[in-house]
Amino acid sequence: MKVLNLYAGIGGNRKLWENVEVTAVENNEEIAGVYKDFFPEDKVIIADAHQYLLEHYKEFGFIWSSPPCPTHSGTNHFLNPQGVVRYPDMELYEEIILLKHFCKCPWVVENVKSYYSPLVQPYEAGRHYFWANFPISPLSHDRKISITNARASTRRNPDNHYKALEKYHGFDLSAVKYGGKRKLLQNCVNPALGLHVFNCAFKHKQERLNLC
Repeated sequence: MKVLNLYAGIGGNRKLWENVEVTAVENNEEIAGVYKDFFPEDKVIIADAHQYLLEHYKEFGFIWSSPPCPTHSGTNHFLNPQGVVRYPDMELYEEIILLKHFCKCPWVVENVKSYYSPLVQPYEAGRHYFWANFPISPLSHDRKISITNARASTRRNPDNHYKALEKYHGFDLSAVKYGGKRKLLQNCVNPALGLHVFNCAFKHKQERLNLC
């Protein structure tokens, strides 16, 4: 199955997917190189993911998009009084509307929980919003995914925080030569959550097929 993984980062969401032919789109060449090291079988394209989606969404059997989150996140509550004044980036909702009305395959758009009430109602999981054309079931209690405690317990020690992030996401970046490795990890979707959403997409598809 052909999968489109947009704003791929280092591939946290994709880490546990199996039996898929993935095209990953990332606009940062260095980060794309890190992704390629972890997933050498994937096709990695250095391009604008927003434009790539518009031009290629009909070519895939599953689409995952994770547009940039800074203009939507709760950090804007304290950045705004400090003089960082910015509009929410509406490319997020452009993608949701496009996919909702024209995409026939299972798709999901992921972002952080926003500081404002979402304009289109999402599913929620941990610190994430998910917009999708299939139901995303809640994680059971023993599989609940959160990094809140890891962050709180290591807040005073950046090295411990970084190690907690590596452990939480299951990535060893010790051989990676990139200046912002902690940010790479912070931007990851946890692999178990990525797999859960992926499985929800195809459980729903199978249920629909069984009704035909």
